[in-house]
Amino acid sequence: MGLPRRLLPSLQELVAFEAAGRYGSFTQAAEELNLTQSAVSKQIRQVEEALNIPLFERVRGGVVLTSAGRAYFTATQEVLRRLETSTHAAVASAGSETVLNLAVLPTFATRWLIPRLPQFASLGGGTVNLATRLEPFAFEETNFDLAIHYGAPHWPNAHSEYLFDEVVAPVASPSYLGHKPLHRPKDLQRATLLQLSTRPAQWADWFQNVGVDCAHPLRGPLFDQFSMTVQAAIASLGVALVPLFLVQDEVAAGKLVILFDRPVRGPSAYYAVVPSGKRHDPLVLRFLAWLLDQASTVRSENRATAPQSSRCGRRSFLMSARATNRTSISASAASMAR
Repeated sequence: MGLPRRLLPSLQELVAFEAAGRYGSFTQAAEELNLTQSAVSKQIRQVEEALNIPLFERVRGGVVLTSAGRAYFTATQEVLRRLETSTHAAVASAGSETVLNLAVLPTFATRWLIPRLPQFASLGGGTVNLATRLEPFAFEETNFDLAIHYGAPHWPNAHSEYLFDEVVAPVASPSYLGHKPLHRPKDLQRATLLQLSTRPAQWADWFQNVGVDCAHPLRGPLFDQFSMTVQAAIASLGVALVPLFLVQDEVAAGKLVILFDRPVRGPSAYYAVVPSGKRHDPLVLRFLAWLLDQASTVRSENRATAPQSSRCGRRSFLMSARATNRTSISASAASMAR
């Protein structure tokens, strides 16, 4: 059984505590909150009395958090951050019941998903809110309805719906290639390899797949998102190893050139992950049906550019719902066309 709510500090007291901890000053906290210094001091004293522990030590020119205060400060900041996010989401939705909250990978969202969302919206799909998450998380601790995940189809208390594999290839700008011609995969050993911090082994894996023994596959400028490596390649900083579906526009515009005819299918895939409690939600099912239709194009392109890896266990919990949702989406589209 949890702690009785009557024993918890009030929201006003926690806001005062967080501000004082952030500034290391009751006076500055009071200025931010438009309160008097004595009011802030009183609220913090009430928190300390409720917890029966000191949260601050008074020092010359201000206050510093005690060890217990630092731990409570971190927890308080997280609570206030989540409350702020939820409050903003409630205001932004204006009471609408057709709102989806998605956890997404940043480059996947900006380069592939967001450009397609107007179509979903035009079909009466509702409002889609996006927030970045790079690693799996506990759905029950968030308000997310669905997540886009790259990796294995294993997520506690959730169902993973296969979208498509990742086919990667080296790309470089015409300018870079003008100064450093690259004709064969082994020529990349004298190129600057743009590294992705979240995929440290990707260059080594690619060289192994194409049969090249590269002495230093981990050397090169380090970036933490595919979007950064793409821009770095466009700026002629080196050669990027990227999923082809993320750079179609840059290749079509002549900003990037795909090197060699050696695309490699990655070891993992992209999945739409639905928490168990949302698997029968009509709006979630409708979005998933639409998302799978969009993903089918990438799957077709992957089959044309790289050998198909065998996968099993893809039986979808959407099998019975997709036909209904497709009919609904098609009907919406036809209605708008009329």
